[in-house]
Formats: sequence, structure tokens, C-alpha cells
Amino acid sequence: MNQLLSAFTLFLSLLVEAIPFLLMGVLLSGVLLIFVDERKLIAILPKNPFLGALAGSLLGFMFPVCECGNVPVARRLISQGAPISVAISFLMAAPTINPVVIWATWTAFRDQPEIAVLRVVLSFMVANIVAMVFSSQKDLRAILQPNIAIALPAPKVKAGAVPVGTFFLGEDRSQPLDFAGYVSTSNQVVTKSLPDRLNLLLDNTLAETRELGAILVMGSAIAAVIQVWVPRDIILSLGQGPVSSILAMMILAAIVSICSTVDAFFALSFAATFTGGSLLAFLVFGPIIDLKAIGLILTIFKKRAVIYIFLLTAQLTFLSCLFINFQVR
Repeated sequence: MNQLLSAFTLFLSLLVEAIPFLLMGVLLSGVLLIFVDERKLIAILPKNPFLGALAGSLLGFMFPVCECGNVPVARRLISQGAPISVAISFLMAAPTINPVVIWATWTAFRDQPEIAVLRVVLSFMVANIVAMVFSSQKDLRAILQPNIAIALPAPKVKAGAVPVGTFFLGEDRSQPLDFAGYVSTSNQVVTKSLPDRLNLLLDNTLAETRELGAILVMGSAIAAVIQVWVPRDIILSLGQGPVSSILAMMILAAIVSICSTVDAFFALSFAATFTGGSLLAFLVFGPIIDLKAIGLILTIFKKRAVIYIFLLTAQLTFLSCLFINFQVR
């Protein structure tokens, strides 16, 4: 009974701290997504891959969305003609590098402010490196889902030249891409009145709160169960190893799939038993790659591209967090 009460107390404490940030993030992202015209934004974005990646990774300050909201925005950016480096860096960085998540992380780790700082730095680094790698892909249609790729113009290639820049091994480039049967509506612009937009905002807020709230409850319950019922020796053996702690938290981040708006409070419950590098691995890797995010990203990219995103993100996160663990030992 004492264990049950302890778990319930921890569960409620996580919810009480996290819910205000969840509501704030959902409402703010809904307002910006509905009232901001991304076409005007795309027109001023830099076309250079490096500068585009930098700009995309900072767009989270304008579109403060979690990993549930960044995919629709990234899909719209691509279909409206934004450079791939902008879309990829936004897709990966926006769930972390935005004012709501930074504030939530700072609040959760008020006694360890370096966690909040390093989370932003590492997320920025990972997003920009992966975006630069993908910017070498000349023909984006080869890595996009057909319903999105059909809206893009074919790349201009000189007569007799062979397309270069693809890094997808084993891809058959001898046949043209077949988009038959797919209809794109990404370039259709529908202008709505203010009452319609407000109704859409309300519907979007309720839907996201219901969906993300359920994930938050599940994640808080998992954290409480792990902390109370899993033997302390097992947690300590995993949490104190510089390598095992990072791997354990990356796997946990992928499975739990908790929203980046509140994941700092989930990670906080492991702060006493896990290394700082492993906490950062959870906070950096989770918002980019989790079971929920993978399903959403597959609505934009083909499976092979998603695998590349996963592998690059996992390697960069693991190595950087391992370096941090050895630095603080």
C-alpha cells in the first residue's frame, strides 16, 4: 500500500508541474499555425543550405510546437517550396528550441541549469548536422512520400548530365518516379474568416490537449511505476554507467514518446539516479525520434529517409552525451 501511495503521489506531482506547460504550448502553437501565413515566411528564408539549416532550427521561436505539431508545419514548408535544410532542421529542432520548452526545462532543472543550456546546444547541433547531410539530396522527390513529392518541380539538370548528390544506397535511379494516382492539395490556399479561424483554433486546441494529455498521463504513470517498483539496484546499475545510462534513456525516450513540452519533468524523476549525459540523451533524442514521431515523420519521408534520420540522430546524440558523461566524471 505504501508503494502504491508513493507512486500515486509521484504521478500527481509530475502532472501538476507539467500540465500548465502543456496547455501553454498547445494554445500558442495553435494560434501561430492558424494565423501565420507560412508562404510569406518561406519567401524570406535563405536558400543557402547552411544558412537555411540555421534559420530552420530557430523557427521554433516563431512556431513553438512539440513533435506532434512540427510535422504538419514541416510538411507545409516542403510543399510550399522551402529548402530541405530548413524543413529538416525545423522538424528536428522546433520541439526543443522554442520558448515554451526552454522555460519548462529551466523550471524542471532549476538546480541544474546546465541541463537546460546543454539541451538547446545539443539539439541545435544535431538538427543542423542532419539538415546539412540531407541538403546534399538534389532531387527531393526521391525521398518524399508521393503525395508531397508530386507538388515539387523536377530539378533542373543539364542535357546529358547524371543527377548527383543522393546518398541513398541501392536506390534505383534508372526509372522515373511514378506518382500516378496521387493528388496534391498542398498548393491550394483557402482563406478563412476570423470566426472560422477561431473555431478551428478551438478544435485544434481541444484535439491536441486530448491527445497530448493522454500521452502525458501515460508517461507520468510509467515514470512513477519505474521509480517505485523497479528495484533500486537495477536502476542504479543502469543509471550510473556512462554508456548503459545513455542507451537506457534513449530507449526509454523512444518508447515513452512523451511530449517535449513536459518531458523535462519526466526526466527530472531520474535525476538522482542517472548521469547528466543520459538525462540529456533523453531530452535531445526523444523529441526527434520516438514511436509517435516516427509514425508522423513517415507521412513526409519514405522509410529509407526516416532510417537515415534515425541513425544519424542516434549516433550524434549518443556520442555527444557520452563525451559529456566522461567530462563530468
